[in-house]
Order: sequence, then C-alpha cells, then structure tokens
Amino acid sequence: MTTPTIVIHRDADVLVQAVAARLITRLVDAQATHGDASVVLTGGTAGIATLRAVAASPACSAVDWSALSIWWGDERFLPSGDPDRNETQARAALLDHVPVDPARVFAMPPASGDLTPEDAAAAYADVLAGQTEKRLHVGAPAFDVLLLGVGPDGHVASLFPEHPALHDDRPVVGVRGAPKPPPERVSLSLPVIRSADEVWLVVAGADKAPAVRLALGGSGPVQIPAAGAQGQRATRWLLDRAAAAELPPGLGRPASP
Repeated sequence: MTTPTIVIHRDADVLVQAVAARLITRLVDAQATHGDASVVLTGGTAGIATLRAVAASPACSAVDWSALSIWWGDERFLPSGDPDRNETQARAALLDHVPVDPARVFAMPPASGDLTPEDAAAAYADVLAGQTEKRLHVGAPAFDVLLLGVGPDGHVASLFPEHPALHDDRPVVGVRGAPKPPPERVSLSLPVIRSADEVWLVVAGADKAPAVRLALGGSGPVQIPAAGAQGQRATRWLLDRAAAAELPPGLGRPASP
C-alpha cells in the first residue's frame, strides 16, 4: 500500500474547489491513457459539494462524460429516488448536468419489495466483477479514483468501527445495524476499496479532526476504518484546516495560504 499524501486547504469551500479541479484533471489523464475512466463517488457534505463544483467548473467539458464509468462506494438502502440516497444527491449535483452514458452509471440497487441489503450487495458484486474484468483485460485499473468521506467516528463508505462488515471479504457487503440512520446500507468492502488506483479521502470540519489524527497516527482499520483506506498507486488525504487541526506539526503540506 502507498504512503499517504496529506494536503491541507484553507477552508471547506477551497477544499471542494481544489478537489473538483484535481478530479477533472485525473479523469482527463486516465481517458488519455486508457480511452476511458472509472470513478467511485461518495456522499456526504464534502463529497456532494465536490460534485457540484465539478459541474460548475469551466473545465467540466474537458472530461468525456460518455467514456466514464461511475460507481458508488456505498449507499443507503432506501427506495429509488429517495432524497437521502447518495445516487439521488449525485444525480442532482452533477450527473443530471453532464452527458453521461446511462449504461455506465452503476448505482447500487435500491430497497424494493423483498430485496435485502445482502441481495443488493450480491447483485452489485456481480456487475462490478464483470466490468472490472473488462478493464483489467485492457490494462486499466478497476477504478482510477475512489472518493471517500470520513465520519467523526472514522468510518468510510458504510464501514463503521468494530462492525462485522469490516471482517467480510466479499467485494460488496450488506450492512445492518449501522450506528447512524438508516441502519441498512450497502458498501464496498475494504479489499475492493484498496483495489483502486488512487483513493482520495476528502474531509472537512473540526468534528472530523480526531478521526483524521487517529487514522494517520497508526490506528488499525477495525478501530478506525479510514486507516485501512489506501490506493494501489496513491492515497490522498485532502483536508481543510479544521479537519487537520489535530495533526502533529509538519504533517501535511498547506495547499493555500
């Protein structure tokens, strides 16, 4: 796994603008290399704000949106169109405003009828396996960029501290009894998160500072799941000053005055 790169931005607004610009550049570079690109989206305040910033960027059209595969790191197991679903929020923030190929937008299955979180996880794993095989066959990584937020407790995706899902080595896991609502969710597992070429943890706010300190200070992924989120080629912690406030002096480089 890679040594984390830590970049500290002045505030949350500057952070999301910088991450949006970085993401556009990374996707354009991936498309130049492989002919297409693959990204895993995250929800949360900073994650959705980043997508809005991408949509508003003058460079947005530099991405060939029809040649981008879009995945989610986790999802709240709620009915299709529910405003609390990460998919719903991502569509409103970005995907409804760019010419994506609908066949390449891979949303996690919504709650419907007798479908369980475990059923949804198994279905998503099947789709993921087929698409990943195609990318690996042409020498491309499973995911070029995988975006994550970090909760105050150190969770990433829907992998919560001490939760059984952390010990599940299936690629996609159904989550029950999550400590924040809704209790039923679907999440990529840590092994799949670690298969990404680059993992970016986008974190803003003073309430996240203890989790950031612990994740970067040697805690294990069972206690602080964010500590286990690492990319194959790069792991980037993209923080605002408030989220970085408890890091030791000299750890991380300022991105702006």
